[in-house]
Amino acid sequence: MRIVAAMSGGVDSSVAAALLAAEGHDVVGLSMQLYDQRDGTQSFGSCCTLDDLHDARRVARRIGIPHYIVNFERRFEERVIAPFVQDYAAARTPIPCVRCNSDLKFASLLDRASGFDAVQVATGHYARLETGQRKDGSGTVRRLRRAVDRTKDQCYFLFSLTQSQLARASFPLGDMLKRDVRDYAHDRGLLVADKPDSHEICFVPDGDYASFVERRLPAGPSGGAVVDADGHVLGRHQGVHRFTVGQRKGLGVASPVPLYVTTIDAASSTVTVGPRSALERTTLTAGGVNWIEGPPPPGCPVTAQIRHHHAPAPARVWPRDEAALRLEFDEPQPAITPGQAVVLYDDDIVLGGGWID
Repeated sequence: MRIVAAMSGGVDSSVAAALLAAEGHDVVGLSMQLYDQRDGTQSFGSCCTLDDLHDARRVARRIGIPHYIVNFERRFEERVIAPFVQDYAAARTPIPCVRCNSDLKFASLLDRASGFDAVQVATGHYARLETGQRKDGSGTVRRLRRAVDRTKDQCYFLFSLTQSQLARASFPLGDMLKRDVRDYAHDRGLLVADKPDSHEICFVPDGDYASFVERRLPAGPSGGAVVDADGHVLGRHQGVHRFTVGQRKGLGVASPVPLYVTTIDAASSTVTVGPRSALERTTLTAGGVNWIEGPPPPGCPVTAQIRHHHAPAPARVWPRDEAALRLEFDEPQPAITPGQAVVLYDDDIVLGGGWID
């Protein structure tokens, strides 16, 4: 079977490609160039750099597969960076990795894979896939399941993949532990065996989201007031893009008790702060919902994850329509943040998810 392997230059995608090649598949390695790095004046994170592209090429040579670099600079700008800036300006906290996976990696690489007559696109994500019968008996369905290594599971970032994308996806590392992936890379003599994992957003390597957004705002940042729950002005700020719900540091106000951002109003450029208890909520609504196997029945019990490192919590879901939902948690949850993703599970099966309003 001919399979396109997305190769970032890291150990995970390298081992995914090597495993498929060892199984006898006809593997073609593709790496994405996401930035114009010719002048060397812009810094990047620990992924998607020129060095990473070179690492991917050397790994491909080591495992004996062809390797190509595809230029996705324009698509990355339009589908990932621009929405990232727009979300922060609208007082939302974005997750660019989700958009990169569904709107760029799978959508674009599947198009390229067709040009290579490839049946599947493989990545180094820690996730599993299975084919099963639909609950209504109307046919088969592709299910997305959590990885065996729960500490590395990446299903949270893959909730927006559609049935057509999952039908052509391959996640060779889903049944492996991270330590076994590195051991395999050592055994195969892959130069990336000890390469550190990437954790930051690749296009904001220093973590200074505010400065990155400011440079791209057409009219520049707009300041406003920092207020308490009663509307009393406690201070001033230099732009709502500098804040996220749950934030404690950098508020610019003095208080005898710790204060946290509880709400952000982009229209009035107002940031409201309060005690930690003010962050707790039991309900949320979400839009842009993707149901992997169709909407569940109203009031269906699920576990819901509101951040990547947040433990899934018991809840009930009420689908509003094909693209919206309301969720009610059994217990209050802290810092439910607009712009973040809420992902729903039935045990280890991903039911779907959406963007928190």
